[in-house]
Amino acid sequence: MQILQIRQTPGLISIDADPGSYSISQPKADLNIQTRKGEWEIRQYQPELSIDQSKARAAYDGGNYLEMNQRIYSGIQQLYLQGIANRVEQGNRMAEFFKPGNTIANVYGQDWKPRSFPEFRGPASMDNVDVRIETTPPSIEYHKGGVDIQVEVHKPEIEYMRGKLDIYMQQYPSVQYIPPEIDRAV
Repeated sequence: MQILQIRQTPGLISIDADPGSYSISQPKADLNIQTRKGEWEIRQYQPELSIDQSKARAAYDGGNYLEMNQRIYSGIQQLYLQGIANRVEQGNRMAEFFKPGNTIANVYGQDWKPRSFPEFRGPASMDNVDVRIETTPPSIEYHKGGVDIQVEVHKPEIEYMRGKLDIYMQQYPSVQYIPPEIDRAV
């Protein structure tokens, strides 16, 4: 018994592909930078020195004429009142002449000492000179600086170079029928 033979050859498709390539470039961004410096503004004030030595001058030489005259006037007024009080006391003692020790010599004989002129100078003290120093703290202001940045971005430049794609039949499909051998001699 003979069999029919079938031979089959598959088809082969060949693909030859080279990938495409990209060329990407991007120019640098343009920067515009502007800066402002911070600034200090400092104002410093001179200290003020004031010296008041009017009390010291009043203690040395009586001070100005107005103050000296006021001290003399108030001192003379006091001396005058003391003198009146002393005369009244002497008169009262003379009214009682009969008491021992109230003689004219005893009452008026002790009144020979001169009265001192009133003090025209001010009191002496170590605090007579007033020294004042007035300081003003410095005024300090700071003006803040800054940075302004402006950026101009450039888009990327992209180029695509196509690759190659070849599709071809490397082997065609085929079917082959091989019949059995027939004996012709019959």
